[in-house]
Amino acid sequence: MVDLERRSVVDILDDRSVESAAKWLRSHPSVEVVSRDRCGLYAQAVREGAPQARQVADRFHLVQNLRSAIEEQMSLSGRATARAILSEDAIVDAATHRRRARLAHRQFRQEIFETLHALRDEGLSYSEIARRTDYERRSIANWLKFKAPPDRRRAALKPTSPWYFEAFLAQCWKDGNAADGICFMTSSSAATLAVSPIWSGLSEPGGGPKVSRPLRYRPTTLKSVPVRDPDTGHAISPVVAAALCIKPRGLLTERQARKVDALKQGSDAFAEMRRLAMRFNGILRGKRSAPLDAWIDDAIDSELIPIMRFARVLRRDTDAVNNAIELPWSNGQAEGQINRLKTLKRAMYGRAGPELLRARMLPPGHTK
Repeated sequence: MVDLERRSVVDILDDRSVESAAKWLRSHPSVEVVSRDRCGLYAQAVREGAPQARQVADRFHLVQNLRSAIEEQMSLSGRATARAILSEDAIVDAATHRRRARLAHRQFRQEIFETLHALRDEGLSYSEIARRTDYERRSIANWLKFKAPPDRRRAALKPTSPWYFEAFLAQCWKDGNAADGICFMTSSSAATLAVSPIWSGLSEPGGGPKVSRPLRYRPTTLKSVPVRDPDTGHAISPVVAAALCIKPRGLLTERQARKVDALKQGSDAFAEMRRLAMRFNGILRGKRSAPLDAWIDDAIDSELIPIMRFARVLRRDTDAVNNAIELPWSNGQAEGQINRLKTLKRAMYGRAGPELLRARMLPPGHTK
């Protein structure tokens, strides 16, 4: 907890739960303004512990949330054509590279295996082999147990993987109720993330028609095609595109400006998102919240799902967003103190409890 007026830490809570934050706020009824990031836990804590306070959404986090939505949209546009914004040639080259990498890795493991066995056949001890090869003695002993290079262990399947339910789905398909089996799996929160790839890849063993899957997104009319950097010819990644999308023209370098122009020409979705992003930046810098409602309406009408979701969240948190535009407060001080706190925790090698951190973080002579 940071006092924005005195620019100092006033307390450190034991956790980041709604209960502890609300309890602290209730014990300080004089709080009038609370600046916070976009975490819903903090918003709920302020509503419960300090209903009289005005909530201020941090402007930096607002822009970051918009950037994340733009990045998600650019990634979705690539996945919609199953190309991840790469051209056909790039996909073939990537597949060839992966195949060659696997063969090279297999050959490398074979060479290691032959070297270890050759040294062992010379009568060298495990310790001497370890000294010559810089491999651990335990690893050498394991390799020498086999007559061929051992296969690498596969990672344990997680409940979020569709293959975790492979046997279950196969039985459901055999019984003729594959859709019912998937519906049953969705009752488990751990299986929810696996439903999408299961629906997209489910087909009868040995080939056959796939199960029809309900649409998750409305189709957009905006064109989005692979876009390449005009200087290098490489595909522009969603991360780079999102960062450039929210950057004003006056802050772009010449090379970045050429990328933005190429993205606007090659992707109608990017062009629309950049118009919205520049308007949003203008609203934040203009200190007037009146144009925000019109911006939210236009963002929802854009038919770009991540942008629509971002706009709807803004509308639910409209009071805090309006205060962020009109009031001077932000989370800058708190973010700086959080970095300091993390540095202290790392320097204490995990031994820093709440009381010790309070002693290190709070000003001298501070009384809780």
